[in-house]
Amino acid sequence: QMQLVESGGGLVQVGGSLRLSCASSGGTFGSDALGWFRQAPVGRREFVAVIGGRWSGHTTSYADSVKGRFHISRDNAKETAYLQMKKLKPEDTATYYCAAAERYGGAVELDWQYENWGQGTQVTVSS
Repeated sequence: QMQLVESGGGLVQVGGSLRLSCASSGGTFGSDALGWFRQAPVGRREFVAVIGGRWSGHTTSYADSVKGRFHISRDNAKETAYLQMKKLKPEDTATYYCAAAERYGGAVELDWQYENWGQGTQVTVSS
């Protein structure tokens, strides 16, 4: 059973940066798509970014709201994924979750495609 643990969240001012990490254990990390989702206090969980597994060439995809500001990456040797967030806005405030899709190696964006989820890390952007 794969386990995912997020870290790196916190309180940051508008325009600031944070880097989230997602450490994995117990799964087939290298071949899985790894995604980041977020959920604000009021609202549904939404897709943020994804990086495909090795067979996809690590293809990436981003939500329109974060394009040009966020960057997803992975280190397969460390079994860790990252989400670098820059130029943060108040609307980025949410709990951020990483997830792994074992059945899909490409850059999938739908939450039902992911079998394994972390517990989440809070990001708060103050204005």
